[in-house]
Amino acid sequence: MGLVVSLVFLVLMAVIVLGAIKIVPQGREYTVERFGRYTRTLKPGISFLTPFVEGVGRRINMMEQVLDVPRQDVITKDNVSVQVDAIVFIQVMDAAAAAYRVTNLDFAITQLTMTNLRTVVGNMELDEVLSQRDQINTRLLDVIDQATSPWGVKVARIEIKDLQPPPDITNAMARQMKAERERRAVITEADGEKQAAITVAEGQKQSAILQAEGRREAAFRDAEARERAAAAEAEATRLVSDAIAKGDVNAINYFVAQKYVEAFGKLADSPQQRTVIVPVEMGALVGSIAGIGELVRSADNTRQTPPPPRPPRAPAVPPTGA
Repeated sequence: MGLVVSLVFLVLMAVIVLGAIKIVPQGREYTVERFGRYTRTLKPGISFLTPFVEGVGRRINMMEQVLDVPRQDVITKDNVSVQVDAIVFIQVMDAAAAAYRVTNLDFAITQLTMTNLRTVVGNMELDEVLSQRDQINTRLLDVIDQATSPWGVKVARIEIKDLQPPPDITNAMARQMKAERERRAVITEADGEKQAAITVAEGQKQSAILQAEGRREAAFRDAEARERAAAAEAEATRLVSDAIAKGDVNAINYFVAQKYVEAFGKLADSPQQRTVIVPVEMGALVGSIAGIGELVRSADNTRQTPPPPRPPRAPAVPPTGA
């Protein structure tokens, strides 16, 4: 009988000791209550409680948590019904406030987010709601963070997860987007054609400028060639004139041969003549050409050989019988 009592006493003592020792895991905090009243908060690690006097009240998760806000219908400022849902990232900063200042922390934050989401979206038009999600998130974060601060909770961020307008509005938006993209495509094609036309016109302009410069250069060269030909012709005429003045027969043959060749060339170039009859003696032509060659040689000799010195004049003899 004594042995049984001893065993019961040992078991009771073990239970009391184990109940007094509390091990708090990392990322959590426990509140301690003494006769139902909060006294302190146990941090991660091992702690000791007073048996039969103190006990663990609430086990609070101190890690960042994600709350899913259910989808709901929200009426925008321009009377369009939009289905909106969101997610909220929270972290408990004060375990005692989170445990004793609100009954159900997750449910309270979820409902608070839903009501403020309806308020924020209801003050905006549909286009603003669809294009300004960051502004909605910022406004919700400010409101929810201030509201949950007495609960010992820090709202890290709020994100709009999905926005779904009605099907007819979605179809209208799709048609509008298609029309806008087609308009941009037409404008882009028109700009491309404009740039191409400008490039072609610029190329034609440069080509015309280059062609004009080429024609100007060719005309200048032609004028220069004609000037040189005229100078040569004038020099030849002068030489022939000097030879004729001296009584050289070859000069006369040069003019006759030149006129003969010109007349014969015009006769041969006539488009109405298929057969050319030359009723002249070839010997006379050969003689004229030989005369021209002799005239050219004599002109060259005249240029290369200096004229003989003139004899001195005899002194004048005075008349006799003066």
